[in-house]
Amino acid sequence: MAITRAPAMASDDPQVAAWLDALAHQRRLSQATLANYRHALERLRRMAGPAPLSRLHTPQLRRHAAQLRGEGLAPRTIALTLSAWRGLYRWLARHRGLARNPMAGVRAPKAPRTLPKALTPEAASRLLEAAAETSLDAIRDHAMFELLYSSGLRLAELVSLDAGDGALDLRAGEVTVTGKGRKTRTVPVGSRAREALVRWMAVRSQLAKPDEPALFVGARGARIAPGVVQVRLRRQGQRKGLEAKVHPHVLRHSFASHVLQSSQDLRAVQEMLGHASISTTQVYTHLDFQALAKVYDAAHPRARKK
Repeated sequence: MAITRAPAMASDDPQVAAWLDALAHQRRLSQATLANYRHALERLRRMAGPAPLSRLHTPQLRRHAAQLRGEGLAPRTIALTLSAWRGLYRWLARHRGLARNPMAGVRAPKAPRTLPKALTPEAASRLLEAAAETSLDAIRDHAMFELLYSSGLRLAELVSLDAGDGALDLRAGEVTVTGKGRKTRTVPVGSRAREALVRWMAVRSQLAKPDEPALFVGARGARIAPGVVQVRLRRQGQRKGLEAKVHPHVLRHSFASHVLQSSQDLRAVQEMLGHASISTTQVYTHLDFQALAKVYDAAHPRARKK
């Protein structure tokens, strides 16, 4: 009886494994990013068949890139996949003697730049109205949501906060988080968020396990899971009657949009969001322009419809 072998995995390739190891320990990429890269290389492995990835040439890679389009993947997903492929071959050329980078001439389709969704200041206020409930879950949720909106934190930054390591300084009104690329930044915490956090800290020990360091904990007393935060925030938005589907990044977008509209200080917003490039932050200027455009359409005598 013939034995059918399972197809080789990209991560079984010693060169691929070495590159992923370098990303993990030298560039210190997150586990989520490494998983995305590994998935992109597994996709390339399936397309390439038995041929070693280090033996592929530009025409083959172009054909495989075209296959991604044929599979109906979103332009952004294709761009992320090709970025992983490009990174592998760049590393092989620098560290493993590959004669030339075959991905050098392979380009991703241009992804349309979508504007982030943000709540209006009125909707944000309605979402964050202090609940009359006194349950531990409600007190914790209010503190989490206020902090997300007050400081523009990413979901991963919120759930990774610890209670006793000094990252959260309520007296100074600031919180220090480690974001993408292991970059640390300190951002302000507003008065409403500080009040909600003081209330939570006063009752946290009733829910947290005695040795649990996490600032925010779930029903079992351990660090709260990101998915739980997402579900709780979505339900909060539904209870408050908001039409938009509210998730943590909506609060981050709302923070950036509202601060920029009030201050017009793009550099400051870039620093508070932890963006490596100001071009990433500049998308919020389009949000501000949309608001200005509505004012123009309503006010300019030659813009109003007859």
